[in-house]
Amino acid sequence: MLSRLHRCFASVVYVAAAFDGPLRAASDPQAVELAHSVMEHMGGQEAWNATRFVQWKFFGRRQHHWDRHTGDVRIHQPAGQRPDGTPVEDVLVLMNVHSKKGRVWKSGSEVLDTAEREAGLERGHEWWVNDSYWMFMPFKLVDPGVKLRYVGSRSLPDGRSGEVLELTFEPGIGYTPENRYEVWVSGDTGLIEQWSFYAEAGDAEPQFTLPWAEWKEFGAIRLATRHLEQGADEADWEIAVPSDVPRSLFERP
Repeated sequence: MLSRLHRCFASVVYVAAAFDGPLRAASDPQAVELAHSVMEHMGGQEAWNATRFVQWKFFGRRQHHWDRHTGDVRIHQPAGQRPDGTPVEDVLVLMNVHSKKGRVWKSGSEVLDTAEREAGLERGHEWWVNDSYWMFMPFKLVDPGVKLRYVGSRSLPDGRSGEVLELTFEPGIGYTPENRYEVWVSGDTGLIEQWSFYAEAGDAEPQFTLPWAEWKEFGAIRLATRHLEQGADEADWEIAVPSDVPRSLFERP
């Protein structure tokens, strides 16, 4: 399952903007209103804008340190093996997600070849796009280029009432604008508690449907800490929202 999740989200749109983006004509006003309500339940726009440093491990593996105000990130992919046995090389990327400029290390040695470094930076950017969407998608619901549609009322798996939003993307947005998502907003918590992923907007069935669960407070915002079904082996994401971090974290290996 986890290998599928890596592939499916490697090119999700991620616009590094606050969620006060312009209302696009293609979006449903009722859906946009619900999206703003979700974000208020997560702490609100001011809290999100003021949150500068965030840290997490994607499914307990890839480590991210992100300065949201500057766009600087530190991403460490430790050596290991994929579920199919393919070896994974130790990679460290220090870059700015806006400029895509930075440095790359493989197995402790800096990559000096220009073409190899650029490929490593592009790979690092895709990791950040993918992994940060898993963490912060509900704060990105009304970013420019996102089209929202109110689908209607649907029950959550435990029978509680919910409302469903559909997310699609304008052409040219992100790596794969053909993706589609459905997100379930719980009627009692006001939070997203489930999502479905469709690789193609026209697909009749999702590739998977998974929870957003065990919401917790981190600083002034709330984030989901579980993204697999209850009982599945999901490593600690080690989420943190520190008030400050050493500048060297983004500058030196």
